Amino acid sequence: MDETKKGVSRRHFIETAAISGAGIAIVPRHVLGRGFTPPSDLLNIACVGIGGMGRNNMRAVGSQNIVAVCDVDWDVAGKSIDRFTQDLERRRNPPAAQGAQRGDDTRDPVRLGEPVETLERLVEQLPKAKRYSDYREMLSQQKDIDAVIVATPDHMHAPIAMAAMELGKHVYVQKPLCWSVEEARMLAKKAKDKKVVTQMGNQGHSGSESRMTVEYLQEGAIGDVTQVHVWTNRPLGYWPQGLPRPNAGAVSQASGQPLAWNGPGVERRLAAAMAGNYPVPDKLNWDLFLGVAPQVDYHPIYHPFNWRGWVDWGQGALGDMGAHLIDFPFWALELGMPTSVETISTPFNDVCFPNSTTTYFEFAARGNKPAVKMTWYDGGMMPPRPAEFSDEMVADRNGRMVYKEQFSGEGGVMYFGSKGKLLHDTYGYKPRLLPQTLHTSYGKPKQKIKRIQTTHEMNWVEAAKGTTEASSPFEYAARLVEVMLLGVVSLRARSKIYYDAEKMRVTNSPTANDMLRREYRNGFKLT
Repeated sequence: MDETKKGVSRRHFIETAAISGAGIAIVPRHVLGRGFTPPSDLLNIACVGIGGMGRNNMRAVGSQNIVAVCDVDWDVAGKSIDRFTQDLERRRNPPAAQGAQRGDDTRDPVRLGEPVETLERLVEQLPKAKRYSDYREMLSQQKDIDAVIVATPDHMHAPIAMAAMELGKHVYVQKPLCWSVEEARMLAKKAKDKKVVTQMGNQGHSGSESRMTVEYLQEGAIGDVTQVHVWTNRPLGYWPQGLPRPNAGAVSQASGQPLAWNGPGVERRLAAAMAGNYPVPDKLNWDLFLGVAPQVDYHPIYHPFNWRGWVDWGQGALGDMGAHLIDFPFWALELGMPTSVETISTPFNDVCFPNSTTTYFEFAARGNKPAVKMTWYDGGMMPPRPAEFSDEMVADRNGRMVYKEQFSGEGGVMYFGSKGKLLHDTYGYKPRLLPQTLHTSYGKPKQKIKRIQTTHEMNWVEAAKGTTEASSPFEYAARLVEVMLLGVVSLRARSKIYYDAEKMRVTNSPTANDMLRREYRNGFKLT
C-alpha cells in the first residue's frame, strides 16, 4: 500500500471510531503481531500556539504523533520547545523537592505518572514536526493531520477551530472557547455537523475531586441553591489591566490647555509614557498575531501574554478563569442561559479591561429547581465572609493579624442552599459543606459521575479514537462560555442587559446586541 492510501485508510479508521463512539472494538496490538502499530494507537496532532498553555497541552499528548507546530512568534515558540529538553533532564534526575512542587492532578503530567518515555518521545519527534506561522497554510498543505490543539490568544480560537473542523479534524481549544457569543454558537454547530470530537481546555472539568463537588450539589447535600458567589484573584499579579493605549501624542491632545493631574490627565500621561519606538521582533509575524482583530501597532505591552487584558484579543479575568469557576454551578445546577446580566467595574476605557469587575447574573427557575442569582468578583473584589467561618485571628508571615479561616486567595465558589452552604476552590477542588457539623455528618456523596483517569487532553485523544467520551465537548463548553461572555458584553455596553437566549438577542440594548458578534479583518473568516 502506498503512503497516500495508507494515510487515507488511517484517517478513515479514526473518523469511523469517533463517529461510532465508545462501543467500538479497538484492535489490540497483540492481535496484529509484533512491530505493527494499529491505526487506533496514535493520533497525528498539530499544535497551534505553543508559547503558553499550548506547551502544556502538547506535553500532555506527547505519547501521540506531533506532526506540525504553528506559532506566530518563533522566538517565544522556539524557546518553549527547547525547554522540553530541560524538562527531560529534570525527569531523569529529579530534584529532591520536586514532589512538593507538583501541581494539581489535571494539569501536571508528572503528578499523573507520566512515563519518562513519553517526554523522551516528545523531545525526539518535535525536531521532525513541520513548523508554520500561518494556520491556514498548515491546514491546506499538510494532509496527515488528524487533530488540532488551539492555544492561541482568545480572538483566534474560533477561526482556527472552525477551519480545522471544516476539514474533519478533531479539535481541542483552550479556554475561553472563543471571543464572541456568535462564535460560540457557530463552533458548537460545526462540531455537531462535522461529527468531530472536541474539547475545551477547562481542565478541572475532568478532575475526580471536582466531580465530587457536582455530586454533592446534585444529590441535594445543601438543599435548593438560590445564590452563588464566584471569585478569582486574577488579573492581580498575572497581567496588567486598566491601562490606556500607548500613544505618544496623548499629552498634546489637551487642546492647548495645561494638562491637569486628574484621572483623564494621568491616563494621558501614562499613554504617552508607555509610547516608544518598538520595532516588531524579527521572528514575530505581527499581522498574523492580529488575525481577525483590528489593526494596532505592535507594542511589548501586548505580547507575549499581556494580550489577555486588552479587549481586541482577550476577555479579561472573566474569560480567563470563568471556565474554571463558573463551570461548576453551570454544570451542577443546570443553570442554562441567564435572563439578565449586569457588570459594574472600576474605570474602563473601552480598550483595556478594568482592574476589577463584579457581575450579577440572574437565572430563571428550571423545572423544580429555583431561580438562582450568581455574582462574579475579580481583581481583588471578594464576597462577604460566611457566618460559619471562625472569627479566630492569627498572625500572618508579615506579622499582620488575619482571620485563621478565610477564602482561598486564588479563587473559589460558594453556594447558598436551603440546608447549608458548599464551598470549593478553583477547578472545583476541596469541596466542603458549611457548617463543619454538616460536612462531618453528611460524609461523601454517592459516586454517580464517571471518573477520568488521565489528563484532560488525553481524554480528548481517547475520545477521538472512539474509546470514551470527551469531558467538555463544544456542545457543553459553548453554552458555558456564552454565559461568561455575556458578562463581558454588559461591561462593554455599560448596561444591564436582558437576554433572549433562544433568539441570541439582547432585548434592551442595540449596542449590547451588536457586541454578540465581531467583524473580522479581511483575509479571515468564520465558516
